[in-house]
Amino acid sequence: MNINHLLHFLVVADECRSASELLLELEKLVRAYGFDYYGVVRQPKPNENPMDLVLAGRWPDGWPQLYIAKKYVLIDPTIRHLGQAQMGFRWRDALVAFRSDPHRKRMERMLADSLRFGLVDGYIFPVHGRTGLMGNLTIGGKVVDLSPSEMSLFDAVAKKAYWRLLEFKHPDLLEAAQKVEARMTRREMEVLNYLADGLTSNEISKILKISNHTVDWYMNGIQDKLNAKNRQHVVALSFRLGLVT
Repeated sequence: MNINHLLHFLVVADECRSASELLLELEKLVRAYGFDYYGVVRQPKPNENPMDLVLAGRWPDGWPQLYIAKKYVLIDPTIRHLGQAQMGFRWRDALVAFRSDPHRKRMERMLADSLRFGLVDGYIFPVHGRTGLMGNLTIGGKVVDLSPSEMSLFDAVAKKAYWRLLEFKHPDLLEAAQKVEARMTRREMEVLNYLADGLTSNEISKILKISNHTVDWYMNGIQDKLNAKNRQHVVALSFRLGLVT
């Protein structure tokens, strides 16, 4: 069964002593499932060259250059959908999510270009860290149907491959990603739980019988501890860290 290849990778990945050993195992897994191409990538930002963020990968000749030249990273539906995805998904499912998007026509052009390069079908699996979305594993080429259990195991493979490659290639980034001070005071936890319930500063202040200014002071402290960009990011990280349920 192919599923044994997934389980094998998850076991041996921890025993690999170098990035090359790990990639040998990952490529064996990718081939076993019939995928032609793959990439393990740190989360791209619009102003960065996405190929500078590749930890490992194999792509059709010329595709990375075209992807960069046409700035597809700005509208790539799989990359955009990753921001809200908790689990892996099929490439084509991302396009469905953006059917009324103003960039829809450009997305369709990207899809047509990718087909010409042999990227007919594929999947992408997000990797989250304590500070949010960190990167992804993408696999593709020919049409391959994965079962729900295989999708779950590929999610685990994505995390294992990403963090081990980061450990081998960018130990400084690995250390930074793990440095999040998440210890909260009792009052901060109260504010955090009410925030996660969707309450405003004014509503929280009335419940806790403190001023709006004091609530905002607690909010700022929580945001700093989690390295969050805004209150929505605070809530997302809190759920991911298990601070609230």
